[in-house]
Amino acid sequence: MKKIIMFCLLAVLGFGISNASAQKKNAASLKTTVFVTDIDCEHCAKKINNSIPFEKGVKEVKVDVPTKTVTVTYDAAKTSDATLVKAFKKIKVAAEVAPAKK
Repeated sequence: MKKIIMFCLLAVLGFGISNASAQKKNAASLKTTVFVTDIDCEHCAKKINNSIPFEKGVKEVKVDVPTKTVTVTYDAAKTSDATLVKAFKKIKVAAEVAPAKK
């Protein structure tokens, strides 16, 4: 009986370590990009929030109407900046990658 309990305990520990390493690997491939857009109202922000989060690989979308920017966090292994620009184009929002701040 003690052997079975020890085996189960080691199995649970092994799965936990495996899962933790997989999460670290996924976090390394996340990329955050800021897009400059032509939005000017909350309706445009709603249109973005109803579409862009459903693109493949997108994890988080933050829309800032006053500065006309959209911050997108995504899995770089599943999508790219160019693909996201095309997704903005599908919903008739002009977007381009913001220049890097110095």
